[in-house]
Amino acid sequence: MTSKLAFIAGSLVAFALIASAQENRPLSPRGSAAVHVLGRYVSTPGKSAPALGGADYRGGKWIEISYGRPLKNGRDLWGSSANYGKAALVGTPIWRAGADVSTQLKNEVPLVIGGKTFQPGVYTLFIDLKENKWTFVVSSWPAMEHWDPNNKTQLWGSYFYTPDKDLLRVPKLETQPHATEELTWEFLDMSASGGLMALRWDKILATVPFQFGE
Repeated sequence: MTSKLAFIAGSLVAFALIASAQENRPLSPRGSAAVHVLGRYVSTPGKSAPALGGADYRGGKWIEISYGRPLKNGRDLWGSSANYGKAALVGTPIWRAGADVSTQLKNEVPLVIGGKTFQPGVYTLFIDLKENKWTFVVSSWPAMEHWDPNNKTQLWGSYFYTPDKDLLRVPKLETQPHATEELTWEFLDMSASGGLMALRWDKILATVPFQFGE
């Protein structure tokens, strides 16, 4: 009987911990989109991984977008007319294109976007929301990992953003038939010369083409 009671008590504690973890789970979890580029598969007899067709992927560099992933949760995300984008902006002058910490692009290879070359580094990404016209913004504002009201040299999200550190502004916007529940950045149509950075949320798909630079 004692062991049975102990098992029941242990099970109740485990269920309580699971419920607590679910309750405290952030509604905008951190996420990242990454792609490995400019490498090549090389066959090394007797040493290459069979699962990769007898070849190893060597060389190459990473391109990564790190961001917060808010959920739609039945909201009207965009609105219309004078209220367009207000729900996403939450009082900020520009959208962070994610949640919490500013969305960041980290590139290990030069990228050419809108005719401008971005050397390897870390940049922040924003979107200027206008109805039927979104503008993709690459900025040199550093991201603040934890809110500090005394820090005037970095941004938390897009609060206190100013355009003086903008490096590029390019527009691109499409609609899609299905609604994406969790905001998602991804890489599309990758090739040996470049690809697309893409953001999906609700029925909007925003894409920005890029090429590999020198």
